[in-house]
Parts: sequence; structure tokens; C-alpha cells
Amino acid sequence: MSHRHVPPGHVPGRVPGHVIVVDLGFGDAGKGTVVDHLCARAAARGRPVRAVIRFNGGAQAAHNVVTDDGRHHTFAQIGSGAFTAGTATHLSRHMLVDPLALAAEADHLEAAGVPGPLARLTVHRDALLTTPYHVAANRARERARVPARHGSCGMGIGETAAYALAHPEDSPRAGDCLAPARLRRVLTTLRDRLADELGPPAVAAPAVDDCVAAFRAFADAVELVDDGYVGRLLRGGPVVFEGAQGVLLDEWHGFHPYTTWSTTTPANADKLLADAGMAGEALRLGVVRAYTTRHGAGPLVTEDAELTAALPDVHNGTGPWQGAFRVGHFDAVAHRYAVDVIGGVDAIALTHLDSAARLGPAAHVGPAVYVGSAAHIDMTARLDRAARLDAVARLGAAARRRLAVCRAYEIDGVPVTRLAPRPPGDLVGQARLTSRLARARPVLEPVPDAAAWPGLVGEALEAPVTLLSHGPRSRDKISYGPRNRGEISLGVTSGVSGPPASPPASARVPRR
Repeated sequence: MSHRHVPPGHVPGRVPGHVIVVDLGFGDAGKGTVVDHLCARAAARGRPVRAVIRFNGGAQAAHNVVTDDGRHHTFAQIGSGAFTAGTATHLSRHMLVDPLALAAEADHLEAAGVPGPLARLTVHRDALLTTPYHVAANRARERARVPARHGSCGMGIGETAAYALAHPEDSPRAGDCLAPARLRRVLTTLRDRLADELGPPAVAAPAVDDCVAAFRAFADAVELVDDGYVGRLLRGGPVVFEGAQGVLLDEWHGFHPYTTWSTTTPANADKLLADAGMAGEALRLGVVRAYTTRHGAGPLVTEDAELTAALPDVHNGTGPWQGAFRVGHFDAVAHRYAVDVIGGVDAIALTHLDSAARLGPAAHVGPAVYVGSAAHIDMTARLDRAARLDAVARLGAAARRRLAVCRAYEIDGVPVTRLAPRPPGDLVGQARLTSRLARARPVLEPVPDAAAWPGLVGEALEAPVTLLSHGPRSRDKISYGPRNRGEISLGVTSGVSGPPASPPASARVPRR
């Protein structure tokens, strides 16, 4: 069972009005469409979400939202609630802000019918800035890794974080945009250091003065705020914290080295709440698809080429930096690991059920044989390792071409039903886990029918499924279970424990 407790500061019996939305996979589970729905429904019920707070990542996020009238926008830095009138965005101090990408995003959002999106946006002064020099250096390093790429988004996120760890005093931050002399100095120093390391051609453009002018325009267009701002937001009405990427890509708990440079757990959101004197005053809503996906390189134990072909994603194709979008059966082992890493969730939003229904449940393959079951123990006793693995492979092949669930792996002949999280900071241990997963074979079980998905996922992740999504629009979402679950109030009265504290910056091992 997940360890759950009521965090300090939580008032027993009171349902928090704030929600933390976190992806329990490798990203792309549908966080944006869930956030859009939460904001739209809250406004319709007369208690609108005051703001969406972004608490990790940067311009690499790609949260696709389609409105009920068919407008589409890919949210990167602006909160995915922006289609709802009156819902603002706050980029917290944990964000990596790319002013140039933000300007382009705002232009597209305004063309989609959202007036003045930057006028509804606040940025913490201490948020790190991602510059064209970070982006160029990121791409140069990724090109040099061929053929052993890590699956970077090519947006300079890792480069921004690495530079800030190495040169904290010289790293450009949002507040520097109000001080042109300092901004020019730190940008020049950044460009020159990267040029010395990678060669001048890698980071030659644009000119520093052009960057200064663009960043000054950014500072004029948004409101830069201080530490007290989040507290004022939280006390003023419901807030949705929107995460980026997924827990399985977390910098400390993901499968190293195929990870991001961002803390993708709710830890940053928890810290913002605690700093505001509101520890525990938000519900955790985990988001998963009815099948497991990964964009780019790294372990995907349940990957199935036929599923990848059968379930193309219109918003996630093969990219020059990330690589291919890959699809596998629902990996309950990996998603359960994500839940354990963060200390539990209060509720689950289950998405892409339209795709699951279109593909259908797995064909019946006889009695379900999965690691730890009586049938598997019997099979283990009767067969040698080669024959056992062949039997498992044949069962898996029979289940393919339909969606199935993986409750267990077989790794080197050993049944594995659960992955134990390690303390943050042990990248050597995470790399060993990655190596183990490369040898893992999924053991697939058929899903009886589409109606079984909520119960199956809820049981596997030990949290109630409260929101079902059958498409990209808000109208494609339905609440599931007790009344009000899946909306801004999820109907859960207890908080959940958080992850272990992150190690100090001095303990971090830079990686690109």
C-alpha cells in the first residue's frame, strides 16, 4: 500500500480547493487537456480557477488542448487553462523561462482567440532564463552523441539547468531583464563560455544586443513578481498546479541517463504550498493513458511495434531531437513505481480511452499468466528458463494487436512485480535500474472489456479513477465515481505524503 498521511498544516475533514496535476508516465498522458477541463468546469460551476501555476520544466512542454469549438493550441509555458476567461498563468521560480519561445506561443494563442495572453501572465523574478545559446549548445551536444542519443527535446532545458549549477551567480534570470547592464554581462559571459567549450560556430547567433532587446520586451509584457505572490494567489481562490513531462523522466528517479534535468514529481508544487503556509492544501491528480507511451530513447518495457503503428498520435510524431513516439501496453509496474516515488496520489485521470475502445481489449489467451500468479509459479516449476521465456513470449504475442495490461516483468528469470524507489541523488543506482529494465520482458494479461479499465487502473495504482477522458475536448471528459470527483474538488479529504527531500546542489552530478 502507498504510505499516506495528513501533511502538517492540513485541516482534518476539509477538502483542499487546489489541485496538483502530475503525469505518472513518461509524459504525453494528457495533462494539458485535463487542466483545461478542470478550469472550464470550475468556471461553469461558479468557482473559477484563479490561476494555473507551472512548477517545473520549460519550453519543452507540449500540452495539447482542443476546445469544444475545435480550436487547438500546444501549451508550452502558458498554463493550459488559458482558454477559460479569467484564468491566469504564473511561472514559478522553478520554471525555466524562454522569452523568445514564450512570445511565439503567445502570438499563436492570441490567434486562437485568447486576447492578450501575456497580460495574464506573471513570472517569478528568480526563474532561470533559457537563451538561444543554451538551445544551440544543447543541440550541438545531442548531435555529438549519435548514435547514443538520450532523447533530448533540443530546447536547451538541460543546458540551462547545468549552467545554473556550474555558474549560479552568472546564470540569467527573469529579474535580470529589468537590469540591461547585468543582462548584457551575463549573456555575454554565457555565450563566451559555451563558445570556448563547443567552438564559436555552435553558439554564434544571435548577437547579445539582440537578445537583450528581446528580453527587455519580455519584461515589459509580463509582470515580474516576488516570493509572496504565490501565497496571495492561493488565498484568493482555487489554483491548479500544472506539471510538465512525467515522473518516469524525473532527474533523480527516472531511468538514467534517459531523463530530464527537471524535478517532475510534485515536490516543487509541495514546496510552493509549504512556503505559503499551506502545506498539504492541494489534491494530487495523477494522469495516465490507457496504454503507456514514450517519446524518444530509453526503457519502455511493454513497447509493441504493432501498437505504435495502430495508435499514431497526431500531436507526437518523430522529431529531429527526441526521436520516435513509441507505444506499449499499459505498464502497471512502471506507473506504480511512479506512484511510489511521489508517495501516492489522491485520484487518477485516465485518458485516451477513445483509442483503447477503438483498438479493443486484448484477445483472450486462456488463463491469465503473470508473474506471481499460481499459473506462473506452476509454469516456473515445470519449465527450464529458455522454455519459460518462450512460453511467456508466445502468450504476449497472442495478446498483442489488442491492448493488454502488464502487472509484472520477468528479468533474468526472476519475477518482478514492483520496482523500489531509491533515495534521490543515486544516479549510479538509477543507471543500474535502467540496465535491468533493458533485460525485462513484460508478461501481459488480457483486459476483459473497455468497462474494466477504471477498476483495473485504480487497483494497480491504489487510487480511485475519478476522471475519464474519451477525447481531446473538455466535453469528452466525464466524472467517474462519487459526485464531484474529477473536478476541481476531487472528493478526497486526505493529503498524501511527498517524496524524499532532494539532495543539495553540491551533490548533483551534472549530466547532459
